[in-house]
Amino acid sequence: MQSQQNPELRPARFRRKWLRMLAPLGTILLLIVLWQLIASLGLISPILLPPPVAVASALSKALADGSLLKHAATTLEEMLVGLCIGVGFGLTLGYVIAKAPLLENLLSPLIVALQSTPIVAYAPLLVIWFGTGVTGKVITTAIIVFFPTLVNTVAGIRSLESSLNDLFRSLRASRWQTFRHLELPAALPVILAGLKTSSTLAVIGAVVGEFVSARYGLGALVIAARSRYDTPLVIVSALTMTTLALTLYSLVAYIEWRVLAWRRRSTT
Repeated sequence: MQSQQNPELRPARFRRKWLRMLAPLGTILLLIVLWQLIASLGLISPILLPPPVAVASALSKALADGSLLKHAATTLEEMLVGLCIGVGFGLTLGYVIAKAPLLENLLSPLIVALQSTPIVAYAPLLVIWFGTGVTGKVITTAIIVFFPTLVNTVAGIRSLESSLNDLFRSLRASRWQTFRHLELPAALPVILAGLKTSSTLAVIGAVVGEFVSARYGLGALVIAARSRYDTPLVIVSALTMTTLALTLYSLVAYIEWRVLAWRRRSTT
């Protein structure tokens, strides 16, 4: 309504929108300029910090021979499968725990102990148990994304006001109707926030498993490049990991934006 009454505000809002969109790009460009300046002045050895041109050359070579895409595809597969498994278990167990506090008392010591142990500590065990294939990396990814999903699911379900539950019971709503029309819509914002966190952690789980033992994947590529002191390729691998994590995060953020459109409409 305010924008309709004040048409002169539209250009200012349009400019602010584009500034918010271009701000991350400006930050990246500034970092690249500083990076090139440090390399040109020789403040840091090129073995430790190669110039952007060397990294771009390593990226071009890795793309040309197909090695980067092959390793990235392996890591992405481990991330997606592990993310789906971890999120699935986290959502299911989180809902059950939220509805049964006694189960939380029984399982919380085990869950906290599992999550308080660094992932690098039991990643070698998973390799011993499941071999050097994809399975161990998938399980590592599932474990690391499980806890944020679990915690946010429990918090989202328990955030419901008791009066709303009483209202649905008075209307003789079934368990499915209560879940579909009350619990799920109310908990979705918190659950999706946890899913965004899990999507960024998925790459950590996959790469940590690859660091332990793997022939393919970005973690394996980093190990191979490090053994040759190929710092540009290490940076390319790290940037590719970041790209995968940001892509998953952006995808979840887009899903959140679409699914929670009703909240924006209700506030306007």
